[in-house]
Amino acid sequence: MSQDWKIYTKTGDKGETSLIGGTRVAKDHDRIEAYGTLDELNSYIGLIRDLVSNEELRSKLTFIQDRLFIAESELATDPEYNVRTLPQLSEEDIAVLEIDIDAMNATIPELNSFILPGGHPYVSHCHIARCICRRAERITIRLNRNYPVDPVVMQYLNRLSDYLFVLARKLSYELGVPEIKWISKA
Repeated sequence: MSQDWKIYTKTGDKGETSLIGGTRVAKDHDRIEAYGTLDELNSYIGLIRDLVSNEELRSKLTFIQDRLFIAESELATDPEYNVRTLPQLSEEDIAVLEIDIDAMNATIPELNSFILPGGHPYVSHCHIARCICRRAERITIRLNRNYPVDPVVMQYLNRLSDYLFVLARKLSYELGVPEIKWISKA
């Protein structure tokens, strides 16, 4: 980048921003809300990656962050005016998550009740990321009502929230932290 490049452009000072393709929209537009929430999720997964020491897991989380960046760019693109060819998520990306979920599930005790999030900071961060992912999925589904979204993006978010839940359970198991079963007092 040149030394003249600045992070601020002042073009958003009046509450608007540009989509990929140049279309100007309000900063609270559904499309901005969707990719902004994915950005929040991506940042939170980066925090989890920074906390864990397992290099294989760190690598998987970095790959997930890359996939989320692809989803973000998809949501940030005005399909009517986009002139760039951007990478896209694929069914294979979903399959990678499913393989990892199945592999983790094979190493932990069977789930036979609801569990309360928590037990260890790593585990808690995974549950928070799962909740952000579910919110991102809901916002993306809402966006899809008015602005078509590639169904693979919604499927990926759905599977990613499952991955984060199972990751929380696996980390809990590896750390020797007992899961707290939810027992209704009603």
